[in-house]
Amino acid sequence: MTASASTPSAPRPGTPLPNDLEIARAATLRPIVQIAEEAGIPEEALELYGRYKAKIDVGRLSEAGNDSRRGHVVLVTAISPTPAGEGKSTLTVGLADALARAGKRTMIAIREPSLGPILGMKGGATGGGQSQVLPMEDINLHFTGDFHAITSANNALCALIDNHIFQGNALAIDPRRVTFKRVMDMNDRSLRQIVIGLGGPAQGVPREAGFDITVASEVMAVFCLASSVADLKERLGRITFGYTYDRKPLTVSDLGAAGVMAMLLKDAIKPNLVQTIAGTPALVHGGPFANIAHGCNSALATTTARRLADVVVTEAGFGADLGAEKFIDIKSRAADVAPSAVVIVATVRALKMHGGVPKDELKVPDADAVVRGFANLARHVENVRKFGLEPVVAVNEFVSDTPEELDAVVRLCREAGVRVAVADVWGRGGGGDGGDELAREVLAALEEPGTARQLYPLEMSIEDKIATVVREVYRGAGVEFSDAAKKTLRQIHENGWDGLPVCMAKTQYSFSDDASLLGAPEGFTVHVRELWPRTGAGFVVAVTGSLMTMPGLPKEPAAMRMDLDDDGRVEGLF
Repeated sequence: MTASASTPSAPRPGTPLPNDLEIARAATLRPIVQIAEEAGIPEEALELYGRYKAKIDVGRLSEAGNDSRRGHVVLVTAISPTPAGEGKSTLTVGLADALARAGKRTMIAIREPSLGPILGMKGGATGGGQSQVLPMEDINLHFTGDFHAITSANNALCALIDNHIFQGNALAIDPRRVTFKRVMDMNDRSLRQIVIGLGGPAQGVPREAGFDITVASEVMAVFCLASSVADLKERLGRITFGYTYDRKPLTVSDLGAAGVMAMLLKDAIKPNLVQTIAGTPALVHGGPFANIAHGCNSALATTTARRLADVVVTEAGFGADLGAEKFIDIKSRAADVAPSAVVIVATVRALKMHGGVPKDELKVPDADAVVRGFANLARHVENVRKFGLEPVVAVNEFVSDTPEELDAVVRLCREAGVRVAVADVWGRGGGGDGGDELAREVLAALEEPGTARQLYPLEMSIEDKIATVVREVYRGAGVEFSDAAKKTLRQIHENGWDGLPVCMAKTQYSFSDDASLLGAPEGFTVHVRELWPRTGAGFVVAVTGSLMTMPGLPKEPAAMRMDLDDDGRVEGLF
């Protein structure tokens, strides 16, 4: 989350605001062994990565008897965002700190940042201001090496596939139908489509290939849905990496590669323990994107947090039409993580954008535009209620917000019968009172917890599941499948994959597959360009519009503002 995603509401006149990195460096971290002890994590379950980071050996928690507690899950999601984001991670951290301040045994479970958006648009993704997880620099830059392990496991499979073809191809792998791609944790559009194996017979078998970003890979999805090491190996083995010459699917188990992939992930699969500025324990683990993957942290981290805390605050990427839908329809089917309450993060600036205000004028006061853009928030509220849950709206306050604009949001929410609170967790979080009102509303919602329900039964066909999401969540009129997608649908039927849930790959900026269609559009057609069976993860990805699984860098990447000073201190990471 960038510093611009949420800023203090009441800075002193003439005083420049500190950025996230400066605030993080000013914080006093406690030794992670103390955080673990207070969270009920025994010393024998900790694997230290320095003084302020640790991995948790979940198996040793069972030995310590931490199996009876099942804390409430509070899912933080958002309205359809602006390109800068609406401070969802910041609100997640600030809410957890406020709940802990209210006396609740609280733990955070969130995703690890990807270097792609850090070096591309965002510049950092550990919350913001006084509501951050620490150590901020470490978490944003490689952390405990989980993403590198996932990248290595993914690319080891690719190397074994190409080597198998080169060494005689006993499995009759059709090089033209290898569907599994190499990955890297970086935005690099030039690698989307490549040709490998050039240079003569000794260099391999030439074929078309490509790269995805690591957070869009199926190995990342498997990693984040696995419930144990045994389940991780089983899911890895079920990955379909391509087809034979007679178009029969081939899995990692057929190749015999599940064991080595699991070996490369043996340390990564253990959840990472860190802390917030206020000392609230946080599990930061896994990180699939929500617009091109399922957008949730690891199931293992979330279930571990439930065993340790009475309230677990977690998040799902982007708006409730993406991350929250996938959390309930995909993650909650795979693990015991169904939310009891949902928080929808809204901002005045996003409402103004959906009310027709150009992106470069969002700081200009316009309460009427807030009213016009409220339709987007209202749609997300309606959708959350369809899942059997009653939402709480968290208005993330910005320094540019006027009282009239904030009052308009609160009034409209109350007229819609939804709980609402204005929060300044950037400036007054981290143990301060900036999230107290929001915490009270969430605790009130937890007194009558909802019962989450999926949008569709697994018995539906893939076409009907996609149509259900389009109709019920997006409010589209129908779905149009490309010829390539129709061909894959036939393969899905023939191979018995219809019983899988769907993972919609869609722009985060609109309910439709057209990023420019803002507000609360209806009656549009969603265009499914491709379908990707992810048999290891256990879902079918439906790629819509022009969405890419390997993003590109913007014209002015955040990386160009980053540096390392002569003392080895990071600069520009915020």
